[in-house]
Amino acid sequence: MRVTDRWQLRTVSADLAARYRANGWWSDTTLGALTTAASEQAGGNRFRVYSSERPWQGTCADVDRLARALAASLQQDGVGPGDVLLLQMPNWAEAAIAFWAALYLGAVVVPVVHFYGAKEIDYILRAVEPDVVVTPNHFRGIDYLSTYEQLLAGHSQARWVVAAEPSTTRTLPPNATPIEHLYDADPVDEAASVDPDSPAIVAFTSGTTSDPKGVVHTHRTIGAELGQMSSGALGGDVPAILTGAPVGHFIGMLSAFLRPLMQESGVDLIDVWDPGTVLRLMLEEGLMFAGGATYFLTSLIDHPDFTPEHLRYMPMCGLGGSAVPLAVAERASELGILVFRSYGATEHPSVTRSAPTDAEDKRLRTDGRAIDGVELRLDDEGQIWTRGPELFMGYTDADLTASVVDAGGWYATGDVGVLDDDGYLTITDRVSDVIIRGGENISAQEVEELLLRLDGVREVAVVAAPDNRLGEHAAAIMTVRPGVAAPSLDVVRTHLQSSGLARQKWPESLYVVGDLPRTASGKVQKYRLRQQLREGSITST
Repeated sequence: MRVTDRWQLRTVSADLAARYRANGWWSDTTLGALTTAASEQAGGNRFRVYSSERPWQGTCADVDRLARALAASLQQDGVGPGDVLLLQMPNWAEAAIAFWAALYLGAVVVPVVHFYGAKEIDYILRAVEPDVVVTPNHFRGIDYLSTYEQLLAGHSQARWVVAAEPSTTRTLPPNATPIEHLYDADPVDEAASVDPDSPAIVAFTSGTTSDPKGVVHTHRTIGAELGQMSSGALGGDVPAILTGAPVGHFIGMLSAFLRPLMQESGVDLIDVWDPGTVLRLMLEEGLMFAGGATYFLTSLIDHPDFTPEHLRYMPMCGLGGSAVPLAVAERASELGILVFRSYGATEHPSVTRSAPTDAEDKRLRTDGRAIDGVELRLDDEGQIWTRGPELFMGYTDADLTASVVDAGGWYATGDVGVLDDDGYLTITDRVSDVIIRGGENISAQEVEELLLRLDGVREVAVVAAPDNRLGEHAAAIMTVRPGVAAPSLDVVRTHLQSSGLARQKWPESLYVVGDLPRTASGKVQKYRLRQQLREGSITST
């Protein structure tokens, strides 16, 4: 049985599907066909990677030519429609090359955030059983070769392709092939024909479960999302937009590698978000910052190199993907930046958005109104349910799908919100136990399970703590056994590092308390812990 057949994806009712097609939200155009057409229109536009490790500059046509050659080489090895290509790559040209190659092949792309460690990668490999794996050899001190050499030993079907410096290719593991060796084939002429209802991208995201969830999107749902992106695009003559969000996030990948083609613009990537470097590039290269998670904005306007001249390249800023403190939105607005907010999730990428033309109070204080084609409702507890043409088709775990999507195709987001009389949504809390640090999702349960393995720890709750820079960060609140010394934050981090957990998920504050607040049934009341952290009333014993 093919891996895609094991996922048991949901179906969309005939009435909904007809409505989506009639309104142009769904089409029969696959992502490969879209890339084929768009690359011909945007081929002459520039493609640049700003990196100290792997800079690159050329045109979109240059990257497209290499992508088609890579597709041809993989095709000769039997890779084709429905096969799975796992891609863990920084914001480098090779990420676009592999992504576009997969689309030409009709393969299913599994983007993995570049900082995921052995624990997460092992789970993802077992969940998707990839036919091709594309990685760097190293990036920012991360040794991908040793990690994948060990993990791929149990996945003999996977062909491993590595982006490495020519001087190191001779020392690659025997099962790894330098990506440059696959550029010699005659490029494919067109994209393979695939069913637009078949899986196109599987995005793994940390959430309420211990292991990351594999969110399956099809060619139709991604096509609908690209349409939403275009409808929210900046109009007029605007500078090129610099992409700093990781392309290992599927929204980052779409924003970097598909939306520019559709808008016939160039691609500008930076692989390390260094605010000083970004500010310099804005002035030297005329690059625009257009928004993202709150952290990206605050890191720029708080930097000592930030000047009024930079505001020329920050005319407006869309904020979403993490908590948006009102103080940050108001400060940016006072600087003359037109701020607007949006709401979505990996499962349903575009749910609400405020428009640049909305009243300032709506743009700064709410998360906007439902986007065209999206349906939204609140249940009796205030939980947000959504439905729309860009809603995912299920998880790689069918039981998880059944737990959040009802028979009518409505998705339980796990978020709580309120709607005002004008239909503007404001997110007020989360039912799902997830922390969003600078746009990155952290599963509290995953961290808790690892912390409970520390000697002496009796109970632990990991919750979101407010963070002026990142929106929020993980805070660990624990109790210890009698007579046992509480671990320090350094001990906690050393333990998590040895467990293979990505650094971004480590707690950044630690509290040791006598007991945790509970319900009558004994369940820890995490909302009270979050409230105490916001108030600054929680202290260690």
